[in-house]
Amino acid sequence: MMDPRRTPANDRVIAAHLALDADGRHIAEGQSAQVCRPVVNLLRRPDGPRDRQLLLGAEVTIYDDHDGWAFIQATADRYVGYVPTSSLEQPPEPVTHQVCTPATHAYSAADMKSADLCSLSHGSRLRVFSFDGKFAETTQGYVPLPHLRPISQTDRNPVAVAQLFMGTPYLWGGNSRWGIDCSGLVQAAMLACGVDCPGDSDQQELELGDNIPLGNTAVPTDLQSGDLLFWKGHVALIQDPETMIHANAYHMAVALEPVADAIERIMSQGDGPVTGHRRVTL
Repeated sequence: MMDPRRTPANDRVIAAHLALDADGRHIAEGQSAQVCRPVVNLLRRPDGPRDRQLLLGAEVTIYDDHDGWAFIQATADRYVGYVPTSSLEQPPEPVTHQVCTPATHAYSAADMKSADLCSLSHGSRLRVFSFDGKFAETTQGYVPLPHLRPISQTDRNPVAVAQLFMGTPYLWGGNSRWGIDCSGLVQAAMLACGVDCPGDSDQQELELGDNIPLGNTAVPTDLQSGDLLFWKGHVALIQDPETMIHANAYHMAVALEPVADAIERIMSQGDGPVTGHRRVTL
């Protein structure tokens, strides 16, 4: 059975590459596009609940455009949903750099005292046209050069990436420095390290890395930095054998927490035991 979160089909259209009965729907080849806002909500239906978010420069495929809403599939994790048509641009322009700090600003000139035009989250992707001193000229404005890295470069430590988000407010379905959830934090960390990563924790538990048997103890043994622990509907990154980092509703933020304490607290809340332990090798 196809996961509807990653199946580009709705009541109006169906992607041409799907081996499904069109059932009166338009068969769409899809058109390439790109997110042109700092962050946009990916909705389950027009004006519906947020499932995930997309950052500036994210590549997508448009399968339908109706009444101001585009039905799309994100290239990075294949998540489908609806975004305002106005949040996309066609054709997509090649990106050269991405934001590597927790966040940054784009300015109207290569001057930190010039007007700031927008804020950009870690992971935002931009095209750099030229360099002016300590600034890079981009489609969004002038961005401090130390806040960017070439798109071809990747991190090697997902925990270090996750630590950049410390204190970020918890936001269900969030994927940015201004609000993020547990699977969004893991996805940001993995994508920054060049690891393909789905958007939701249940998908991550099935697809990321190698399974490490849980054993018979409440607190898994053999925990290593960068490992992932899963609960039903939740995921955390192991910082060290005693500590984990996760975006969680208890702290309503990205926070560090002793592994043993978190496992006991989550169990006492009625959310059950650890369901999975995965290890991603970079």
